[in-house]
Amino acid sequence: MADLTFYTNPMSRGRIVRWMLEEAGVPYDTELVDYGASGMKSTAYRVINPMGKVPAIRHGETIVTECAAICAYLADAFPEAGLAPDVTSPARGSYYRWLFFAAGPLEQAVTNRALGFVAAPEHSRMLGYGSYEDVLSTIEGAVSGRQYLAGDRFSVADLYVGAQLSWGMMSGRIEKRPAFEAYADPLMARPAAVRAREIDGALAPPRD
Repeated sequence: MADLTFYTNPMSRGRIVRWMLEEAGVPYDTELVDYGASGMKSTAYRVINPMGKVPAIRHGETIVTECAAICAYLADAFPEAGLAPDVTSPARGSYYRWLFFAAGPLEQAVTNRALGFVAAPEHSRMLGYGSYEDVLSTIEGAVSGRQYLAGDRFSVADLYVGAQLSWGMMSGRIEKRPAFEAYADPLMARPAAVRAREIDGALAPPRD
């Protein structure tokens, strides 16, 4: 039994964390959690995450929830994988900036748009992300002509931003732009990303 347990559902944001775990290359156990009262909303699982959501991890006695937090935690817990810039590196700032931009403004803007929520221009200042258009323009500027977001090597920031852009374009929630495809496609072709998709694909329920 591994010291690390991953709580997930193959049809969830847990796919991002699965990719992270495969990049880290550490042993872990997977506990599948179904949607609904007997799974995510059960009393037993709410001990892990009171929100009744996946993903989550238990590493020894430490429990971490929220995708970006889990990825950042794993990068620091397993530094030998080299998935985060050194804390003394100037690249650490860009690493935090774009990791949490994707977890905050990007996901919020994309989700609100998908749900049909569009704030009036005079109310956009109340939203942390401002507007969907501003968010996409900002992330386009960040990835344009760049292989990695934090220095000259792959990091969790690339994993998280790449996953969000790839999923968003695939689902039609983020418009396809040449800069997005040029940045995200090579990331999704990484061996760990392919391996993670294969694992979750095998665990997902068959389509009718």
